[in-house]
Amino acid sequence: MEFNDLIGTVGVGLILLAYFLSTFKLLSSTSTLFFLLNIVGAGLACYASWLIKYWPFVILEAVWCLVSIVGLIKKSTA
Repeated sequence: MEFNDLIGTVGVGLILLAYFLSTFKLLSSTSTLFFLLNIVGAGLACYASWLIKYWPFVILEAVWCLVSIVGLIKKSTA
């Protein structure tokens, strides 16, 4: 497994973990942990996509990360 594969796998795993936990009501979709899992996961997946120059996923994961950051900021200031 190459470096970009490892980084991408961990990133996608974190996003899927957040989704799974939220879907089965084990984690609130407004919790800090939910946002952090998405921020770190999307950031890693974005970086892995950038390493292999796959621009559609760079854009997707960058937006996912930014939306999660905004969600965390809104939660923190509420």
